[in-house]
Amino acid sequence: MDRRTVLRATVAGGAAAFSGSLWAGAAVAAPAQPGPSPYGSLRSADSNGIQLPTGFTSRVIARSRQAVSGTSYTWHDAPDGGACFVAGTGWIYVSNSEITPGGGASAVRFNADGSIASAYRILANTNQNCAGGATPWGTWLSCEEVNRGFVYETYPQGGTAAVQRPAMGRFKHEAAACDPDRRVIYLTEDESNGCFYRFRPNSWGNLSAGTLEVLVAGSATSGPVTWARVPDPDGSPTVTRSQVSGAKRFNGGEGCWYDDGTCWFTTKGDNRVWAYDAVNQRIDLAYDDSLVSGTAPLTGVDNITGTGSGDLYVAEDGGNMEINIITPAGVVAPFLRITGQSSSEICGPAFSPDGTRLYFSSQRGTSGSSSGGITYEVRGPFR
Repeated sequence: MDRRTVLRATVAGGAAAFSGSLWAGAAVAAPAQPGPSPYGSLRSADSNGIQLPTGFTSRVIARSRQAVSGTSYTWHDAPDGGACFVAGTGWIYVSNSEITPGGGASAVRFNADGSIASAYRILANTNQNCAGGATPWGTWLSCEEVNRGFVYETYPQGGTAAVQRPAMGRFKHEAAACDPDRRVIYLTEDESNGCFYRFRPNSWGNLSAGTLEVLVAGSATSGPVTWARVPDPDGSPTVTRSQVSGAKRFNGGEGCWYDDGTCWFTTKGDNRVWAYDAVNQRIDLAYDDSLVSGTAPLTGVDNITGTGSGDLYVAEDGGNMEINIITPAGVVAPFLRITGQSSSEICGPAFSPDGTRLYFSSQRGTSGSSSGGITYEVRGPFR
C-alpha cells in the first residue's frame, strides 16, 4: 500500500480527541480536513500581491537591505521566525535572520496606533537563526539551524545583550515553545531523523541550567509517550538525537506552539501538524496532507502560531505560498496567499498582543534571494 493508504488505515478509529483550549470540545477526533474558511474565500491580490478575505488589508513593514519606514535601521536579510511582545502602550515584533554568517535578529517597535516608532538589532554575529519562541518573561529564544547550533535568549526591548543558552542543547534547532504549566520548553529539530525535545530549567525563568530530555515512543502516529534525559546536551562526539535508544524520529521538525495543555509542532518532510497532549502525555496528528480527502490545501508546513479563539495558523515553506487556518472543528483552509513569489517561503507568523494584527515575512520576496525579504502586517476582523 502507498503511504496515504497506510496512514488512513493506521489513524482510522485510533486517534484521540485533542486536549487543550485550542481543540476543547472539538467534534472530530481525526486529522483536519479541507472545508470553508470561517473568513470566506480569498479575494484578488491587493497592491502588495496578497490575496485576503473580505475585510482584511495588508501593508509592508520592512524590506531586506532597506531602512524600516520612519527609521534609519536597515532590515536584515532572509527574515524568518518571529513573535510579538507588549511594549508599554504599543508592541514589538521580532524577526530572525536565516543567513550564515551574520544571522541574528531584529525588532520593530510600534506605537499604540500601529505606527512604527523604531527598529533595532537585538542579536548579531550568529548563524542561520531560523525560528524560536517567546518566553512568559518577555524574552525571545532565537534558534540556530546549524549542526550543534545554540539557542540564544534575546531581549526585544533592547539595551540588554543576548545570552547563549548551551544547557538547552546543541543541535540543529528550529523552534521553541514554553509550557508554563509544567515549566518546560519544547524544542524542534530540523533533521530528517530529528527528535522532539523539552528542556526543564532548574529554576523557571532562568535558562542557564537544567535538564534536556527527548521524547521516546514507537513508530505510530498516535499514542502514549515518555521522556528520557539526554546524557550530553553538548552533542559531541555523539549528536543529541542519537544518545537515547527509542527516541522517536520526526521528519524535519519546524514550527512549535503551546496553548493550555497542548504543544503543536510541524514536520516539513511529511507535511504534518502534530499535537502533543502534555496532560496525558500522548501524541496525535492534527493534520497530514496524506490523510486529506481530495486536494490538500496545506503543503510545505513550517512556522505555526495560534490565537485565543482556538485557531491555528500554519505558514507554508513553498507550496503555493499560503498561511492556512486550522479551526478547532478540524477544518483546514487558506487564510491568505502571496502571489508572484514562488521562490520564497512564508515565515514568522505572529499576532499583535491584542490579536488584531498578524505579522509574517516572505523570506526571499519577489527576487528569490535572501536579500529580497519582505515583512508584512495584515489587519482585519480576526475572531
